[in-house]
Amino acid sequence: MCGFAGIWHTRLSGRELTACAARMIAPIVHRGPDDSGTWTDAGAGVAIGFRRLAILDLSPAGRQPMASASGRYVVAFNGEVYNFMSLRRDLEARGYRFRSRSDTEVILAAFEEWGVHEGVSRLIGMFAMAVWDIRRRELALLRDRLGKKPLYVHRGEGFVAFGSEMKALAAGPSFDTALDEGALGAYLRYLYIPAPRTILRSTRKVPAGHIQVVTDPAGPMPPPRCYWSVRGAALAGLANPHPGGAGEIVEELDALLADAVRCRLQSDVPVGALLSGGVDSSTIVALMRETSSGATRTFTVGFDERDFDESPHAARVAAHLGAEHTGLLVTGADACRVVPRLAEIFDEPLADPSQIPTLLVSQLARRHVTVALCGDGGDELFGGYNRYVYGSRIFPRLTRIPRPVRQATAAALGCIPARAWNAPQRLASRMPIGLPCQRLGERVRKLQRVMVCAGVGDMYQSLLSASDRPPLAASPQAGIGDDDVNARILEDREPADLLDRMMLADQSVYLPDDLLAKLDRASMAVSLEVRAPLLDHRVVELSWRLPRSMKLRGSVGKWALRQVLYRRVPPALVERPKMGFSVPIDAWLRGPLREWAQDLLFCTGRRGNRLHPPAVARLWTSLQNGRESAGLAVWSLVMFQAWQSRWLR
Repeated sequence: MCGFAGIWHTRLSGRELTACAARMIAPIVHRGPDDSGTWTDAGAGVAIGFRRLAILDLSPAGRQPMASASGRYVVAFNGEVYNFMSLRRDLEARGYRFRSRSDTEVILAAFEEWGVHEGVSRLIGMFAMAVWDIRRRELALLRDRLGKKPLYVHRGEGFVAFGSEMKALAAGPSFDTALDEGALGAYLRYLYIPAPRTILRSTRKVPAGHIQVVTDPAGPMPPPRCYWSVRGAALAGLANPHPGGAGEIVEELDALLADAVRCRLQSDVPVGALLSGGVDSSTIVALMRETSSGATRTFTVGFDERDFDESPHAARVAAHLGAEHTGLLVTGADACRVVPRLAEIFDEPLADPSQIPTLLVSQLARRHVTVALCGDGGDELFGGYNRYVYGSRIFPRLTRIPRPVRQATAAALGCIPARAWNAPQRLASRMPIGLPCQRLGERVRKLQRVMVCAGVGDMYQSLLSASDRPPLAASPQAGIGDDDVNARILEDREPADLLDRMMLADQSVYLPDDLLAKLDRASMAVSLEVRAPLLDHRVVELSWRLPRSMKLRGSVGKWALRQVLYRRVPPALVERPKMGFSVPIDAWLRGPLREWAQDLLFCTGRRGNRLHPPAVARLWTSLQNGRESAGLAVWSLVMFQAWQSRWLR
């Protein structure tokens, strides 16, 4: 895993270009602490810088930027290609010879043989790349199918800059920090910014599964080209359902997941796994134990708040599988000590509170390994979220109730403060056996918002939102409307079934722009490479061919994935109410984070005029007095203010 940055600027000398590339990779040393390098084509005005985290072929032969054998292509590559050995054998049969054991050299040979567009479609892995074609004087910026690795592009006057993180672009020339107000509105609603937008008007993300080709650094930027999409995989899979029965499907899924895990164990450095003890990560660790000849190391972080602590479950699963397990129990005060670092790590606002435990478990794992496997993707691919149950069973029933009746019921629910709904939860926490009423106030508030929605699509969109009306100074609806990609997917006619549209929205938007962005920034901040076998694109394509009953059966999600796990782990070890990988953000904002958050929200010099002060004050007061479970909405405001304070000085 690595990081890169570069520039195409026709008015800089060769020395200036090289110096610029070196400056741009300096802020992302955490992505590659082992080595660095720059490459410059002074005649064309192109310079590329690279930071290396050595995983495969630790020798200097794996250094980047790397040129192809003919000298036509130069690449800077962040990520891993897991099928590089099979591609290498194919290319050797075609006459290619290799001097290293790195996947980068194989990628370059694939581009030589098939061209960039066909070559990238043959890769299985996670990657972002910058490819300079010396012959055609053409820059290609590529991102993997699911968006596991980040790639930003910045347009300036007469130049194009690109890089793995926005902080690298900020170190380049003439970086424009003008805010995209629509993106801010979308962020305050969803806690993240959907691609291709970023928080800044002049900077864009290359969308997942796309290639951005640049032929003129001073001309208009052409639209990126799609080489693979979740939507395409979904429609193809639904049109060609798996013909086998349940047993045959489970066998095929088992074999494919085993292969996805096996190829992700390739490494010349130590490998472990992040284990929560839930279905997804337990499946990955179980398959690792079968595949790996050595010891399997697992890591988990737990909290002293019982409703958020999964560490006992993880320890039991690890013991059953014979893994060498390392756990760390942290207090709220311990976790809050990392919070002031978040604005530096997440150089574009992201307000998913699970960024905190993700950073903590990454820190823990990095003390022992350089690579870790994770279980990300299981919920989105196999129907694991509770909201899928609502969408398939509850939403259709709610819409049969006249809307005025639903609105009146919602108003009645709103009369009861969140602290009153949470009273049974506090009682349950004192019981020897926990009762199923965790975060009741938060769930009632979600139900209240859902009941006033016009249709099932609106209902699901509301569940995805931290706030339906962000407290912006300009317009509470900024960024929400025709440009809302979640709304477009949910309101589309294809796929026809709402459950499929919900899962398509999550895989297309929430997964790359929230979960994978969070995982990349948190893990790479401590120089840990994290690999997600469940998000192998072959698994994604197979998941769309499964009958819905093999995803959601009654109120139980991930049915097919559970069958794979139950072959290796007793159901009793993993069957429990879904907890989610998060933190007690409401309680922290009322307690150890209160003073810090209040200063960020209400210090006029930091606030500027982008948020509406009375609306912010009302939200803050409702959270503090327990009237609302408004932690997520307030957290998004606090994280935006922290980002603004750090990056818009």
